[in-house]
Amino acid sequence: MSQEFDQIPPETDIEEDAYLLDPKAVTAILFAVDRGDQNGLTALMDPLHPADIADLLEQINAFDRRRLIELYDREFDGDILSELDESVREEIISLLKPDVLAEAVRDLESDDVVDLVEDLDEPQQEAILDALEDADRVAVEQALAYPEESAGRLMQRETAWAPEHWNVGQCIDYLREAEELPEQFYHVILVDPKMRPIGNVTLGRIMSSRREVPLRDILEEVFQIIPVHQDEEDVAYAFNQYHLISAPVVDENDRLVGVITIDDAMAVLDEEHEEDILRLAGVGESSLTDTVSATARQRFPWLGVNLLTAILASGVIAIFEGTIEKFVALAVLMPIVASMGGNAGTQSLTVAVRAIATKDLTGANVWRVIRREVLTGLLNGVAFAVIMGGVGVLWFGSLDLGYIIAAAMVINLVVAGLAGTVVPIVMDKVGVDPALASGTFVTTVTDVIGFFAFLGLAALVLT
Repeated sequence: MSQEFDQIPPETDIEEDAYLLDPKAVTAILFAVDRGDQNGLTALMDPLHPADIADLLEQINAFDRRRLIELYDREFDGDILSELDESVREEIISLLKPDVLAEAVRDLESDDVVDLVEDLDEPQQEAILDALEDADRVAVEQALAYPEESAGRLMQRETAWAPEHWNVGQCIDYLREAEELPEQFYHVILVDPKMRPIGNVTLGRIMSSRREVPLRDILEEVFQIIPVHQDEEDVAYAFNQYHLISAPVVDENDRLVGVITIDDAMAVLDEEHEEDILRLAGVGESSLTDTVSATARQRFPWLGVNLLTAILASGVIAIFEGTIEKFVALAVLMPIVASMGGNAGTQSLTVAVRAIATKDLTGANVWRVIRREVLTGLLNGVAFAVIMGGVGVLWFGSLDLGYIIAAAMVINLVVAGLAGTVVPIVMDKVGVDPALASGTFVTTVTDVIGFFAFLGLAALVLT
């Protein structure tokens, strides 16, 4: 370690064997970058996991990223590129030297290379493909020919398979002598003479069985075959539903073409969950590294839709303008009814969107779920009606006002439960992502109904 590196302030010291990225580590790394201390930077970066290095590169600004990459002039782990956010990944690839980039991608499995290049611009795709050996390039190009978000894009081409007539001993000998096997695998796939998968054998069963035992006798009970064109969401669902570790992928003729492992399936689930959360807030696919203008463009459309729906709700209020002028208390209590309905609708909406995403909400149980949410809204509505009715009487000294807000509360919470469930179901049926579109419409329904019920009842009773 260089003498300059020894002069890092005490508050930025980190242990050399630290694997978790923390603020002190970031400070120490940037301090080394500022001083141009290559040895110190290498000493700090080498112990870090690729995922932590990716986090570091995403956290710092573009100027510091460039300086760090230029100073960190060594073998660049390809796993770092796989862990990076897409927008930062393109920037990092453009900064790496061609020979460093080539060495980084050569060590990756084919599915990781596909994930790396599928969202890049064509020049950057070519730069990575040119770095691969001919056989690996062909495999990646074949995977890229499959539709986006399909099993063909998700799978890795490297597989461990064995003929169905082999025994344990033959399989072990083959695995020990084979030169091209996946870097990590959990099963040996048994295939028939036409290369059609017929079952999985776990490595644990292979290693714990006698050599003469036929592989057919120790097949795993749970076995799922994934069609190459199957949507990756359905693939992730199958892994989660059947507790799979890996599954073979087959082409149109049911021949083995690849394998999908649990890490890739869980990555899809994580992406879907993150996407649903972002879309429920109307922000789409955003990242902390996006520019101000890009972020504003992403959020503008749904803010515009919210504006239109807010104008609609305001139009309902305008209908009862005369009633509000006579009874100022209505203006005080009106937001409470709308707010309670909006929150209740969001609760039902969140449950419904999640159930749709996990395929728990189906035609067989849809009416039961709708009934449950409506009755939940009714029960909560009655409870809060009692509370708000009392508040109305005590606050404004009007028994009629207490009845009005109590009735409006019940009506709006029942409607909220209904809308929060029905709207995402309808959106899903017409092919619109319920996570993206439902929130605005549910809020509109609860606002309009809440205002109309409260002010309408007030107009009837108080005037």
